[in-house]
Amino acid sequence: MAVSNYASLFTGAAPAENTQMTERPVNTAYRILLVDDEPNVLKALQRVFRQENYVVVTASGGQEALELLRKEPFHLMISDYMMPGISGAELLKQAKAIKPEIIRIMLTGHADTGAVMGAINEGAVYKFILKPWNDDDLRVTVALALEQYDLIQKNKALQQENTQKSKEINALSKLTVSNRSQLAIMLNKKNLLSSQQVQELYRQQQQRKEPIIKLLLERDWVSEKTIRDILRKELLVEEVSLAEFQVDAAVASLIPRSFCERQLVVPLRLEGKRLLLALADPLDMGLLDDLRFVSGLEIQPVMASVVSIKAKLVELYGNGEEVDFKELETLVAGVDPYENIEIVIEEEDTESLEELLRDTNEPPAIRLVNAVMLEAIRLGASDIHIQPRTKSVMVRYRIDGVLTDKIQIPHQLLQSLVSRLKVMAEMDISERRRPQDGRITVKTPMRIVDMRISTLPTINGEKVVMRILDRNSAIVAVDGMGFSQADLAKVLNMVDKPQGLILTTGPTGSGKTTTLYALLQHNATPSRNYVTIEDPVEYYMDQAGQVLIKEKIGMTFPVVLRSILRQDPDVILLGEIRDFETAEVAFHAALTGHLVFSTLHTNSAVATISRLLDLGLKPYVIATALEGIIAQRLVRKICEHCREADTPSPVLLARLGPLFNRENITAYKGKGCSHCHGSGYKGRIGLYEVLIFNDQMRHLISSEATILDIANFAQQAGAASLIEDGRDKVNQGLTTIYELLRVLGPQ
Repeated sequence: MAVSNYASLFTGAAPAENTQMTERPVNTAYRILLVDDEPNVLKALQRVFRQENYVVVTASGGQEALELLRKEPFHLMISDYMMPGISGAELLKQAKAIKPEIIRIMLTGHADTGAVMGAINEGAVYKFILKPWNDDDLRVTVALALEQYDLIQKNKALQQENTQKSKEINALSKLTVSNRSQLAIMLNKKNLLSSQQVQELYRQQQQRKEPIIKLLLERDWVSEKTIRDILRKELLVEEVSLAEFQVDAAVASLIPRSFCERQLVVPLRLEGKRLLLALADPLDMGLLDDLRFVSGLEIQPVMASVVSIKAKLVELYGNGEEVDFKELETLVAGVDPYENIEIVIEEEDTESLEELLRDTNEPPAIRLVNAVMLEAIRLGASDIHIQPRTKSVMVRYRIDGVLTDKIQIPHQLLQSLVSRLKVMAEMDISERRRPQDGRITVKTPMRIVDMRISTLPTINGEKVVMRILDRNSAIVAVDGMGFSQADLAKVLNMVDKPQGLILTTGPTGSGKTTTLYALLQHNATPSRNYVTIEDPVEYYMDQAGQVLIKEKIGMTFPVVLRSILRQDPDVILLGEIRDFETAEVAFHAALTGHLVFSTLHTNSAVATISRLLDLGLKPYVIATALEGIIAQRLVRKICEHCREADTPSPVLLARLGPLFNRENITAYKGKGCSHCHGSGYKGRIGLYEVLIFNDQMRHLISSEATILDIANFAQQAGAASLIEDGRDKVNQGLTTIYELLRVLGPQ
């Protein structure tokens, strides 16, 4: 086979044949099929996508849709669930059989979760959406689904291309085998090989393109132990024990797997521009020269046995036989394989953790990281903690606000696990003494999530915490937040004000941003200009201009807020008031005709006033600009499938104060079932304390009244405290006495 046949592998030119990758033409519009038996619904769906560059085709029933699928190409279909003749779930199953690659979305107004989730688990449905839908959410969902379609098609094309290239790569690696090894000549001088044997070795090497050391050991003319003894004692070649080396993933990627397996080499460590390389034949000068040339690194050769090299390669790359084409690109192009990386995980959500960990198609560190991430997404965790302990590493998930131990990992895998995460997050893998921050985007077939990563050196190793931000999270409506009827009326009255400042307060993870977005979207209209300033952006809202804070380049909250005031905003969402400078600009914006939403870390609504005074704001500025304060906490909800009556102990009730006497409390608890994974809780709900500002309240603040006086006035005005709202939710069967004690503490 001519060397010119491999030119495309190095130059990027189109190969001669059989390697063309099929992709959707750039200018071709996406084709969407809408299926519903109600003409009004079809017209409403068409209006949603009228401004998009989509070709929209409609069908009034399942049979018509199946006929269209057999005749015409489509990228995505949206089907109603309740239809005469054939249901949406059955239609999407048949659609999957006809066109497996099409993205399928189910639209339902009946919330038959059994049938819908059954269809999802069988892989027939990409996502289901409840009627009435939000137009913006539906557009975003379809855009993400079509992006997923392109990604899947591209991955399939790449897999096909890799399969076609693998034989060529193996053949190419044979061409790189040099005949400049001095091993056979050295053994001939030691009278361990005859001249005829040396000639036979070189003849076989020309035919089979195999290294001399491999051919020599196959014939058993000289034992490997004898060869290594001579190299070590007479030529002073250093011999290493490969079991003692923990090879970093970035170092392993410097040389392709196929090359390492054929040439019996393994990279061990990179120090500056010097690569420590273990070889079975350190006398192969041609191999060393080739590696120096293509890698641009200085090679420090050391010797290791063939058995130990093969074992190390299995440890690094797994047992898979396929060759990864991008490995060759790493060798010949000198491109950093982890630069601007975006992690794409193709496993289905239904795959169990055990199956993920048993998967042998990837190296152990990659399998482990993928398993940890997918399990967290499947369980709906908000944070992942990788915590090294004395004898093991514990992976902990924060689910519904509570940390739970989930996976125990051997301590020897910690370094490779942390290094893999650092590489994915574009962090410095060589820096282990200082904290670092990074981010990863993870795509699965069901959703796209951003992960904020933080590392912290501890005495047992580096601890990693990952915060999960789901891009597909829908913004909750105000009336679905869990406000009491009285508090809901106060909140809606605040939001309808044309200007002023509304604050949500509470500790980290108490749902403040979720509340702000619910308030922001309430009564949102195209006639107003919405701008948000956040770090990080937790929800995606098409109507708003969303700005991400980047403190490393000087884009801080006050700097961005001042710039935004020149953008003619009507409504501003400020992620957090951290200091006097930010507070001053925010209050100035509220006083100059803007409606401003923001958060603050305080324990109660009244304590927020003290905090603002401590920041240095004038009392009259606070009294004039503030329209309301919402203090909140999140408690776990009792699982509806296993809720039962409970009789809490008098001691427990006494710890919650005089509001909780036995006569006033009707308590419930969750028994534990498969729906809540045995915890008795499923989801969370908010506890709220809403403080509104009337003329008397403003007078008290501007006249510098004590916090106690302000608190007494708020109570007389009918403001319910957090503990009172908690008591009401206990009586309604929404949460438990134990949750109130955990979140609010003894009263």
